[in-house]
Amino acid sequence: MRETGVFMPRPEASFTYRAAALIIKDDKLLVAKSSDYPCYYTVGGAVEINETSGEAAVREVYEETGYALEVDRLAFVQERFMRVNGLKHHEVVFFYLIICTPDMNIAENSFTDQAPKETLHWLPLSELREVNLVPEFLKVKSLSDITSLEHIVTKEY
Repeated sequence: MRETGVFMPRPEASFTYRAAALIIKDDKLLVAKSSDYPCYYTVGGAVEINETSGEAAVREVYEETGYALEVDRLAFVQERFMRVNGLKHHEVVFFYLIICTPDMNIAENSFTDQAPKETLHWLPLSELREVNLVPEFLKVKSLSDITSLEHIVTKEY
């Protein structure tokens, strides 16, 4: 018998629960880029068991940048439906605005904890539409003026 609200793994589908950081400084968004992928993406990763999504965002920022930063507020929740290796995949991501500290100085092409494959980059907010950025919805949002929480649903299959 299946209990209501309990996720049951299925061989034909997968699920991930992630947290991501929106780090904006001098009208630029901090993103990561792996030599294995053609796109830029936000700093972040999986939420661990017994960890809140906000705690995960802070942990991931520290792991990937070396800076212990704090959450300002939750900006977006995205439910993303896609295919991964031919299977249906459902991903839920909490995007947090992160408070930058005055001493934060992350150089272009700095390595993350995934060195040497993954590097950090500052993308001008005014140029996001022109770059290969995942998730796509970030290209059209006014990231410098987020005033409320927004729920985004993306169906890619």
